[in-house]
Amino acid sequence: MATKNIMIVGVGGQGTLLTSRILGNLTIAGGYDVKLSEVHGMAQRGGSVVTFVRYGEKVAEPIVEEGQADVIIAFERLEALRYAHFLKKDGVLIVNDWRIDPMPVVIGAAKYPENILEQLEQEHKVYKVNATEESKKLGNPRVFNLIVLGIAAQHMDFTREQWYDVIEKTVPPKTVELNKKAFDVGYTL
Repeated sequence: MATKNIMIVGVGGQGTLLTSRILGNLTIAGGYDVKLSEVHGMAQRGGSVVTFVRYGEKVAEPIVEEGQADVIIAFERLEALRYAHFLKKDGVLIVNDWRIDPMPVVIGAAKYPENILEQLEQEHKVYKVNATEESKKLGNPRVFNLIVLGIAAQHMDFTREQWYDVIEKTVPPKTVELNKKAFDVGYTL
């Protein structure tokens, strides 16, 4: 199998790293060679956090080049826009339809762009979900990342059972059922 390139992009504090750990553990359990690489902006201040997950028969290096990502999982609209050029022609962009103002916008030095999703849809295959709102219905807005991951799972090579298994082993024990529920919301969308 050819190497699959997944990118997870978000803002510090959105659970990007937990999500990449779940993906890493899943691909290892699937018997693949896996390379993970985390690129932090100002993670603690709401800056960009980017994780590359590459898996296949034999993966040489962890970094995904521009135009090479099969799937980009974006936890926020502007982050999706910022990294969309990494997507390959037939790649898939999964976006949490949510806005978090970066520092330059907060302090008034920049404007948050309008119509980001419409712009992205002109060039890419985009699946959007307001996972933050959906997760509030489950009673915990912090599990929104598993809803987004559930959608991404439909574009990957693993069974629901394999995902469940890894979620159980990776998230805090008390949150297993909630995280599985959140994953299902995305998986069935």
